[in-house]
Amino acid sequence: MKQKDSQTVESDQQYMEYAADILGHDIFQSLDDYIQHGKTTCKIHCLQVSYFSYRICWKAGLDAKAAARAGLLHDLFLYDWHTYGKQTGKRFHGFTHPRTALNNAERYFNLTDKEKNMILRHMWPLTPIPPSSREGLILVFADKYCSSLEILAHIKKTAFRKLGIKPVLRHLSR
Repeated sequence: MKQKDSQTVESDQQYMEYAADILGHDIFQSLDDYIQHGKTTCKIHCLQVSYFSYRICWKAGLDAKAAARAGLLHDLFLYDWHTYGKQTGKRFHGFTHPRTALNNAERYFNLTDKEKNMILRHMWPLTPIPPSSREGLILVFADKYCSSLEILAHIKKTAFRKLGIKPVLRHLSR
């Protein structure tokens, strides 16, 4: 295996090969129209989760391709979850969006059984059945980790702005 420690998504040829059909598809590009956490779009969130999962799986000798692809598609629910409950009366987004994402992903892409299971089970333990693979558990972790960072970044930025505080240290202003 070649060294990947300092690679970015765009320069990682293997990742781009695994993900090309999804990244170039209009339906994936439409995720830019929906905010996921804070100011992060669903597209950016899915990219971050996908690449983080892919890198962990690659380093562990697991199925990095499944991690890359399922990560990109895990939140392909195609609606604004912030307003969806009020508009439709369906208020259990956290519990139901994995099935919606999987249905959408199957409509537009060819998926392996492992990828399907990873998408469907990515909200564990909120949903009761865990993923059936180690790659699926890594996706669960990556999703929670990236979501937490996105939410904390938004809270920090909002709190600093509302309090009129300029960060003292450079790393706090990111």
